[in-house]
Amino acid sequence: MIRTFGHDNVEKMAEIASIPVINGLTDYSHPCQALADYMTMIEVKGDLERIKIVYVGDGNNVAHSLMFAAARLGTHLAVATPKGYEPAEQAIQWTRATATATGCRFELTNDRRLRPRMPTLYTPTSGPAWARRRRLRRGSGSSGLSRSNEELFSLAKPDAVFMHCLPAHRGEEVSAGVIDSPRSVVFQQAENRLHAQKAVMMSLMG
Repeated sequence: MIRTFGHDNVEKMAEIASIPVINGLTDYSHPCQALADYMTMIEVKGDLERIKIVYVGDGNNVAHSLMFAAARLGTHLAVATPKGYEPAEQAIQWTRATATATGCRFELTNDRRLRPRMPTLYTPTSGPAWARRRRLRRGSGSSGLSRSNEELFSLAKPDAVFMHCLPAHRGEEVSAGVIDSPRSVVFQQAENRLHAQKAVMMSLMG
């Protein structure tokens, strides 16, 4: 297993290795996290094809892997990012091309407030860009960020749940009122990292 920064390191290792190479994390993708995330969604919500996932944050490695998995599984995924922080164009094109075959509905927007209005599952994950911009507009304190975060989550359906890949920057990415609420499943999600990655290793060693 390789957990590194440059995605090309994993690709180079896979080219020369005589055994399977697991991507533990790169700057481009985080597949082990996505496996745990979708495992948690199945446990909490059941049928993935009947829910809507809203990812709010930077179009980073976690966003890419959620997109790739949604396209494979036929899930409805909306990705809302700050302007200039969208997912990589290669990841967008692959997701859209694959989604046509599986029935996945993929949305990409810069509007963080519009898209969360109707999801069954609501998933903001690490994305400090909006937090930094709010801090500049409101001053250096984080109380405004926390209030805004709870206001955003209130736009989701009453049965929506909160997920985060952890560790979370409290007061920037999420307020205590959201991450510590009964609707937060972040620790179940974290536990599933163990189970999902054991399954990967078992399938490769079988």
